[in-house]
Amino acid sequence: MDVREIRKQFPILDQEVNGHPLVYLDSAATSQKPIKVIEALDQYYRQYNSNVHRGVHTLGTRATDGYEGAREKVRQFIHAKSTEEIIFTRGTTTAINTVAASFGRANVAEGDEIVITHMEHHSNIIPWQQLAKEKGATLKYVPLQEDGTISLEDVKATVTSNTKIVAIMMVSNVLGTMNPIKEITKVAHENGAVMVVDGAQAAPHMKVDVQDLDCDFFAFSGHKMGGPTGIGVLYGKKQLLEVMEPIEFGGEMIDFVGLYESTWKELPWKFEGGTPIIAGAIGLGAAIDFLEDIGLDNIEAYEHKLAAYALDKLSEIDGMKIFGPKDPSKRAGLVTFNIDDVHPHDVATVLDSEGIAVRAGHHCAQPLMKWLKVSATARASFYLYNTEEDIDKLAAGLVKTKEYFSDVF
Repeated sequence: MDVREIRKQFPILDQEVNGHPLVYLDSAATSQKPIKVIEALDQYYRQYNSNVHRGVHTLGTRATDGYEGAREKVRQFIHAKSTEEIIFTRGTTTAINTVAASFGRANVAEGDEIVITHMEHHSNIIPWQQLAKEKGATLKYVPLQEDGTISLEDVKATVTSNTKIVAIMMVSNVLGTMNPIKEITKVAHENGAVMVVDGAQAAPHMKVDVQDLDCDFFAFSGHKMGGPTGIGVLYGKKQLLEVMEPIEFGGEMIDFVGLYESTWKELPWKFEGGTPIIAGAIGLGAAIDFLEDIGLDNIEAYEHKLAAYALDKLSEIDGMKIFGPKDPSKRAGLVTFNIDDVHPHDVATVLDSEGIAVRAGHHCAQPLMKWLKVSATARASFYLYNTEEDIDKLAAGLVKTKEYFSDVF
């Protein structure tokens, strides 16, 4: 990877913030967009903006080809069997809610179990909380190890023959933990449960093969992988999607509408009611092209290198507490931390004055914050356009932050 050349493809990085060159370390929240994606969106709106599927005119045909062509790119990207298994959504949150509202309501009953972990993002907690309340099911949590990982022994002890759904993130957005999804899926299936994977922090950074994982559902978002906001993907095994009912009703998803009865289109369109996210899908397709030109294996290896470098640099700072696995080979490209006696929001504010963008707060993971015994943390997350120089500036900014608050108090 020639990171210097890659950075040139991201025009937003070529600016100053508060008088300093921008150091963007918040890609776990949303990534920046390469020129290829920006141009794909611009081209759609300038040259062939039209609705899809319904029209036979030239612009409609071009828009439909772009939209469905993006679906095929997604299929190849995650190695699904068929485009019928690729549902476009607004993002990971919508995708998980679709599974909970459709599959969950039809298959979870009183006394059944839903298994998740303490590290989940709120979007992979709240839908299952609501489903469990509605159905009288039990929501169970796989315990975490001291370093923020989960053991297969604990998974096996938590998942039982009463478990109907296991829903776990592939990569933690706070700890960076990379969970053994393939092995967890096997445990779920051995107990008759389906496996739902939150892939929001995985798909942008590493190769994903849903057939190899054997998961039943896999969700991810475009905006974390160089694509536009407002577009995401729900992958589901065809045999499951075929018997699931849609949760949005209206145009696009219907086959026949009568006065009192209606029927639905075949997969995948029965889950895509209304005018779909056409430009978003086309932009996501361009993002996939961009990432695959570089190579997901290259991106993953590079980010592991950045994570290792960051762990070393930040560990040298007195009063620094780093959360998550200490072994960089077991974590993705992010580092979450706190400085003694300095609130994470103050840390982020001082860093911003230096042109360094990090995240501060509970990261939509309040149960995990409680487990960590903190109210909030700061997080620096890396992507293919970051460099060791960015991490050096982060470390220098953190030293400055620590010194500033030491002088104040």
